Amino acid sequence: MSNCAIILAGGEGKRMKSDKPKPMSLVLGKPMLQWVISALRQAGIDDICVVKGYHKEYIEEFLQTLDFPVESVFQSERLGTGHAVMMAKEFLSRHGGNVVVLNGDAPFMTAQTIESSLKQHIENGCAATVISAQLDDATGYGRIVRDENGNLRAIVEHKDADEETLKITEVNSGGYWFDTEKLLGVLGKIKSDNKAGEYYLPDAIKLLLAEGDAVGAYTAECSDAVLGANDPEQLEELNRIAKAKGYCC
Repeated sequence: MSNCAIILAGGEGKRMKSDKPKPMSLVLGKPMLQWVISALRQAGIDDICVVKGYHKEYIEEFLQTLDFPVESVFQSERLGTGHAVMMAKEFLSRHGGNVVVLNGDAPFMTAQTIESSLKQHIENGCAATVISAQLDDATGYGRIVRDENGNLRAIVEHKDADEETLKITEVNSGGYWFDTEKLLGVLGKIKSDNKAGEYYLPDAIKLLLAEGDAVGAYTAECSDAVLGANDPEQLEELNRIAKAKGYCC
């Protein structure tokens, strides 16, 4: 069974004080996007599609420097994570098996987490598996709500969470495994009837749950899997963590 990956790399990162797409920001001298691609390759996933957007030419130039092929598609309007995956529909249609969707600005998503979450995803026969992490301070993150059996019941965004849900310290990393066919079946059903008018990928999880499909959550070995950067200070912190923990791309 073949597996593939979609990397969401269209973010502008307005607060980064750079004209480059956010995933091209450097951690230990290498673009965050390169860290994600390297982790996928180490996990044995070679069929990769990058969704580019803001200043796409930087992404295209970078991909041309690689010594292996990586596809890319263009999201001309940034209308949410679900919309970004919709741009890769033709790529998905050519692949069976499973697809992992990752953020291009999360450099510490490791090959081990990618492999282990896939193993759980397959063993449990899930239509989707959310990659989660445990945080001491979960402020701002979507919470993973499980039922009494440990199965995923919902992903609740911080702003929508009640007092009890806010006590949950397991959060959504923004990484997901999907059965490719199941994802294609619900992708077109995602609605943009929210304040931002955007299509959100977590809504695919809601649709699969509503259809009675099994959906799981895999807790990453290290909470660093959720880390990203929205401004130069946070990027500096990623570089500090990478040096201190001996991370390498």
